[in-house]
Amino acid sequence: MLSIFKPAPHKAPVDESHVDPLYRRLRWQIFMGIFFGYAAYYLVRKNFALAMPYLIDQGFSRGDLGFALSGISIAYGISKFIMGSVSDRSNPRVFLPAGLILAAAVMLFMGFVPWATSSIAIMFVLLFLCGWFQGMGWPPCGRTMVHWWSQKERGGIVSVWNCAHNVGGGIPPLLFLLGMAWFNDWHAALYMPAFGAILLAVFAFMTMRDTPQSCGLPPIEEYKNDYPPDYVKESAEQELTAKQIFMQYILPNKLLWYIALANVFVYLLRYGILDWSPTYLKEVKHFALDKSSWAYFLYEYAGIPGTLLCGWMSDKVFKGNRGATGVFFMVLVTIATVVYWLNPVGNPGVDMACMITIGFLIYGPVMLIGLHALELAPKKAAGTAAGFTGLFGYLGGSVAASAIVGYTVDYFGWDGGFIVMIAGCVLAVLLLVLTMLSENKHKAQLAKNA
Repeated sequence: MLSIFKPAPHKAPVDESHVDPLYRRLRWQIFMGIFFGYAAYYLVRKNFALAMPYLIDQGFSRGDLGFALSGISIAYGISKFIMGSVSDRSNPRVFLPAGLILAAAVMLFMGFVPWATSSIAIMFVLLFLCGWFQGMGWPPCGRTMVHWWSQKERGGIVSVWNCAHNVGGGIPPLLFLLGMAWFNDWHAALYMPAFGAILLAVFAFMTMRDTPQSCGLPPIEEYKNDYPPDYVKESAEQELTAKQIFMQYILPNKLLWYIALANVFVYLLRYGILDWSPTYLKEVKHFALDKSSWAYFLYEYAGIPGTLLCGWMSDKVFKGNRGATGVFFMVLVTIATVVYWLNPVGNPGVDMACMITIGFLIYGPVMLIGLHALELAPKKAAGTAAGFTGLFGYLGGSVAASAIVGYTVDYFGWDGGFIVMIAGCVLAVLLLVLTMLSENKHKAQLAKNA
């Protein structure tokens, strides 16, 4: 591992009277860093979808462009898994901004060098490279949250932080419209978000910190007096090797496998709608550029209240049963997707309402799977657990959303593409039902042993 990524050394403990005010200040500061730092990754993750209608006009097929776009998902799925393991042994303050700057640099290259968008092979390679750097975003955020927030408060903080997906994901179409107004150049979809990402990378570096101990503070469990049932300070604060993480906490974990597989189909719908909405709304529903861009924006930003509601319902209504909450939201999102598909041309208000409803509902299950992964492993293995579910979500679901949906539309029309996505919704519900039943059985066993 490069020395610049090594965890920050522990500092001498601060005076006890300074612990509480320092903890309070740093937690707000660090949350701002990981929130806007991770939001910036979304500026340069799926902005290529905004350029696809213009590349289709230049003669590229939907399937081929979907294949090129899948380069991000393939690389990101693998990288999130690998970088999750690396991030568990790295300083997130350096790790996250470094990946963000590198991903933005790839998008700047694609936006300013005509050769970079001249063939599918070149675009695939560059998007693959961007996706690899994208894997340096989520794991350091997960590591940060489990070190700075205790178990009882983590559900709320993760649901709020998860809105960074939507804050970042909704901005590229607006930056694209701004770039088109300034430069009348569709390449602005690539380079305008990249400039924003670089600025936020600097902000993240200035505000983030490594562990509380690196700031002279006690572990979060001690500060909040919130100890997990099996918490032993010496072992809980000990850094684990990659082999220990995989063999003890990842591979034997049945519930982690269930939610990882469910993540495939949750991501299939999430990105199937998001990646193809600019093209679908233009070709089928005859939306102008401004309307399709606003639909894209509203899809993302509707996820903010939806995610917060899902987090609240998960804790209060479903009593911490993440699987049951996911089933509820995925059933509703399946219905909304069917309406979006079958709505006749000429009803743009219904299309907009469906985009908003799907965005409102789909990000809750996305958040729950990430939160559940953090809860199913010790905090020193949290990045790897999150990376494991991300491996399935991106390598399976997002790749299918880009390539399989694209080629299906080429050969069977948009009806075929929607059938693929709706089938994915049904499979996600079935897997989350299995997760729910397993959770109930696990909790009943714990109560029996208590």
